[in-house]
Amino acid sequence: MNKGKLKEALSVKQKKKVFYLLDDKKKIQTFKPWLGDMFSFLYDRIMSNSIFPKKFNGSIQKHFEILKNEFQHIHNKNTLEIATGSGNAVQFLNNDNLYTGTDISAGLLRIAVKKFNQNNFRNSEFYIADANDLPFIDNFFDLSFCHLSLNFFDNLDNFIKELKRVLKPGGMFFCSVPVPEKKKPDVKIRGTLYSEIELKQLFSKFGFMFEKLPYENGVLLYFKAQLLGKN
Repeated sequence: MNKGKLKEALSVKQKKKVFYLLDDKKKIQTFKPWLGDMFSFLYDRIMSNSIFPKKFNGSIQKHFEILKNEFQHIHNKNTLEIATGSGNAVQFLNNDNLYTGTDISAGLLRIAVKKFNQNNFRNSEFYIADANDLPFIDNFFDLSFCHLSLNFFDNLDNFIKELKRVLKPGGMFFCSVPVPEKKKPDVKIRGTLYSEIELKQLFSKFGFMFEKLPYENGVLLYFKAQLLGKN
């Protein structure tokens, strides 16, 4: 574990190659994921057979092709994924990058650990952590990404503040997220959906330069946001 990446005085405990944060009483902090840990093995099947074709009206294969195109030239960077899920970043992220993954589901992260090992990632760590309260020090990561999960975050302002805090000046954030203007009226998607305009306004407010990426895949918006500087 790279202890230098964690906030001062934080304590963690490792179980099955996943790091858990400890509270003041040295007890493991737990969260309630939308898919219970005992059903984590179904995650990939649900995403490919249900969420993408029925909710997103898109293709999971095209999704990974898009991300691979965006990430193909990214090498040897200190990367942070927020909402790692079952570790599908191995589909598009080069394995010479330093990888830190966070999620609130221990079950999904245990699956992710196996995928990253199978794909020869030599520098990868996984933490149970809330996106609104990241355990890492300031100005640590070169880039971050979050795919298909931004709509689940309770407070997007707080998340963007945390993202700004842990990224280096000039750092890049990549994201894909369902947006309401592309959704069919009769389809329900969990969480809070923000429009492209709303997302641009939110990220711009916190010092990011927002750029929509030129891809079409059902209800998904693909964008990147670069942190221009810090006050």
